[in-house]
Amino acid sequence: MNTTNLDESGAGMSNEDWVNLGKSDAWAGKPKAPPEHDTEAASMYELGYSEGEIEKPPTPTP
Repeated sequence: MNTTNLDESGAGMSNEDWVNLGKSDAWAGKPKAPPEHDTEAASMYELGYSEGEIEKPPTPTP
């Protein structure tokens, strides 16, 4: 399921984009910042953030 959310804070971002943003924020040590006006996007962000706290960030290949 790869729907697109068209809210003002993340226009055109898919659910996968929100998950990846959450992971990226967790890996960077940033505080959680889910979108406030889109509950589905916020849920996807929270999922990604939680996964990011558990998983190690990808390492660049030489």
